[in-house]
Amino acid sequence: MDAWSRWEETWALAGLPARREPFERLCARYGEAHRGYHDLEHVAACLALAAESRALLRSPAEVELALWYHDAVYDPKRGDNEERSADLARDELRAQGLAESSIDTVHAHILATKHPSRPDDPDARLLVDIDLSILAADPERFDAYEAGVRKEYAWVPGFLFRRNRAAFLRELLASDRLFLTDLFHERFERRARENVARSLAR
Repeated sequence: MDAWSRWEETWALAGLPARREPFERLCARYGEAHRGYHDLEHVAACLALAAESRALLRSPAEVELALWYHDAVYDPKRGDNEERSADLARDELRAQGLAESSIDTVHAHILATKHPSRPDDPDARLLVDIDLSILAADPERFDAYEAGVRKEYAWVPGFLFRRNRAAFLRELLASDRLFLTDLFHERFERRARENVARSLAR
């Protein structure tokens, strides 16, 4: 399914017509040259998992809209990308006629993707797991993810990037569980830990 068709599907879940202009603005953001991983391909992969998990979600439309916008603002030199993405989503979704209660939920969902995060809301917990599912990808795709992240931090000297990345990976391995929901924990935990350990060793 192409990105526009997927956008239409999300808005159908929300009970509203899909609009081309906000979709094109969003695609332009995800197509920025500095992005190596946090791009439209990442969003598409997240949306595919969300579709598989719809039966578990109380509000699939709000989760999918949050996934569409969760990395809309991405500047590796800043630490407030989630906040800025959430604020952008609020403005865009309000202009598209989404109910304020749903906008508030989407805004909160996007903020929940700021790692590490342990939200209480069941939909948000599944959303966080979906966002982290790349950790359990097959080795080739996981390595491509790591290369993409390195591209996004190309401005950081190699030794400093390796030190900071290793600290992040150690923090992941030290956590009791990488995935919050039982479904994702059972499906992805072992493979994710194997990938993270392999990356740390490297």
